Amino acid sequence: MQVINPATGALINEIPSDTKEHVLSKIEKLRKGQPLWADVPVEERLAILLRFGELVADSVEELAFVLTQETGKPLQQSINEIKGANNRLVHLEANATKWLAEEVMVSEGATKEQISYEPLGVVANISAWNFPYNVGYNVFLYALVAGNSVVYKPSEFASMTGLKFRELLWKAGVPEYAFECVIGTGEVGQMLLEADLDGYFFTGSYATGRYIATQVAPKLVPMQLELGGKDPLYVMDDVIDVRQAAINAAEGAFYNNGQSCCAVERIYVQEGIYDQFVEHFIEEVKSYKMGDPMDKSTFIGPLTREPQVQVLLDQVQDALLKGAELKHGGFSPEGEGYYFTPTVLTSVNHGMDLMKEESFGPIIGIQKVANDEEALKLMKDTSYGLTAAVFATDKGRAMQLLKQLPVGTVYWNCCDRVSPNVPWSGRKNSGLGSTLSYQGIRAFVQPKAYHLRD
Repeated sequence: MQVINPATGALINEIPSDTKEHVLSKIEKLRKGQPLWADVPVEERLAILLRFGELVADSVEELAFVLTQETGKPLQQSINEIKGANNRLVHLEANATKWLAEEVMVSEGATKEQISYEPLGVVANISAWNFPYNVGYNVFLYALVAGNSVVYKPSEFASMTGLKFRELLWKAGVPEYAFECVIGTGEVGQMLLEADLDGYFFTGSYATGRYIATQVAPKLVPMQLELGGKDPLYVMDDVIDVRQAAINAAEGAFYNNGQSCCAVERIYVQEGIYDQFVEHFIEEVKSYKMGDPMDKSTFIGPLTREPQVQVLLDQVQDALLKGAELKHGGFSPEGEGYYFTPTVLTSVNHGMDLMKEESFGPIIGIQKVANDEEALKLMKDTSYGLTAAVFATDKGRAMQLLKQLPVGTVYWNCCDRVSPNVPWSGRKNSGLGSTLSYQGIRAFVQPKAYHLRD
C-alpha cells in the first residue's frame, strides 16, 4: 500500500497490506490471548496504558512529524492533538477502576444481588485519519482497560500512525495478544466485518457506517458508529463582542482544514449584526497562513484526500449558480499538493449543497436570519445530529434553543470541542452509541447479574 504525502503528492512509504490469512491469524492470536489479558487486574492494565501515555509524551515531535507527513495536518495542530489526547488517559486514571468494579445491589436478606462487568472479548476498532489520536484513544484505550483484545485498523491515510500505536503499546507492556494492527484499504476492513468478532467500533462517514451496520447486524454483537455531521452555529444579536465571536467561529470552521466531524459547517447570524460579523469573519480567515504543513506557523495545510478537492469545487459552483456570493477563496491553487483556499460564501440558503451536505473541508456558508425561530428551523433542517452551537450573552435564551435541537452535543459560546468527561454521541445520520465519559468505559463491557444465596 502506497503512502502519499498530500502536501506534495510524493510517495513517502510503501507498507505491505494484510492478506486474509494475515488478518485471520492475528484475530486468532487475539482470541487465544484475550482471557489472559482479562485476568490481569484492572489496576495493572491501567498502569500499562499510563506508561503508553508517557512513551507518547516522550516522542511528541517524532509522532507529530509522522502524522503531518501522511495526513497533511499542520505540524502544530498535530502536536496539539497528540498532547490533547492524553486527557483520555487522565480520565481513565480517575474513573476506570470505579466504573469497571463489581457492584453490590442487594446486600441484605437471604439472596445477595450483584453485577460484574465482563469484557466483550475481541473487538474491532476501524478508525479514522482526521484525528487518529483522539478517535483512536476513544476506543482502543477504553477497550483495553476493560480487558478486551483489540484488532485496530487505522485508515489507509493514517497507517504509519497506527503502526506507531502498536509499537508503543507493545513497548509499554500491552501483550501482542491484546492489541494488533491490520493494514490496508476497505478490502481489509471487509475482512474484519466477515470475521468472528465480539464488537465493532467505527469512526468515519455515514455511508460507510451504514454499510457496516448492515453487515454486522446479523451477528447481534455490540456496534458503535461515530459518523459525520453538518454542525450549525447560530450567533444571536446580543453577543457583546461580535469580532471575537467571528474569530471563534472561524477557528471552529477551519481548524484542521475543516476536516472534523464536529467542525462548524454552517453559520446563521441574526440580521442586526450580520454585516459586522461577516466583515470580521473574512478578516480573520484572510489572516490564516496556508502552506507547508511542516511549518509550525501554517494554519491551513492540504486536504488529506485528493478527491475532496473536487467535492469542494462542486459545492462552490452549485452555490454560485444558485445565487451565493463568494467572499473569499473558492479555488484550488496551482502547484503540488491537495490544497484548497479557505472559502467563505454569503447569501446562501438551504437549496444549496453547501448548507445541506457534509463538506469536510475549509469552506463555510453564512446565512442571515431574522430571529431565533428561523435559526432553530434551519439548524434542525439536516439529516445529521452531532453538535450544534449558539453564541449569545443571554444563557437562558441560548439554552431554550439548544434544548430543542436533536443532537448529541451542544455548545454555548464555544464549539468544536470534545471532553472525556461527557459522552460523545450522535443522533440520526451522525451515529449510534456513545464513547467517552463513564458510558464510554461501560461501552466495552457486558453486565453479568449474580443472585447469591447462602
